[in-house]
Amino acid sequence: MKGLYLRFYVQEDKKIHHVLVYEWLLEQARRLGLSGGSVFKAMAGFGRHGLLEDHFFELSGRLPVVVEFVVTEEEADRFLAFIQSEEATLFYAKMPAEFAWIKGPRA
Repeated sequence: MKGLYLRFYVQEDKKIHHVLVYEWLLEQARRLGLSGGSVFKAMAGFGRHGLLEDHFFELSGRLPVVVEFVVTEEEADRFLAFIQSEEATLFYAKMPAEFAWIKGPRA
């Protein structure tokens, strides 16, 4: 199946509607019927806030977090339109994806 790889980059301590952004994204995606999503915490990263690395105690909570979904184009459009309607300011990337299940032998 052809679709999109939808990836959001957020700061781990940032909130929207009093909820951590990565938790909010997962919950809204589930509510909107997306099949699944994952969150990954970075060890280091840089962007508009400079270089951040995991080994500095004072940076706890400020590291990048990646929230990703593999979705159809329609799901991506619906999800992004919803986020826009919530007036959330988020950075994302969309990339073409091909996805399917591989079925192993039956036990």
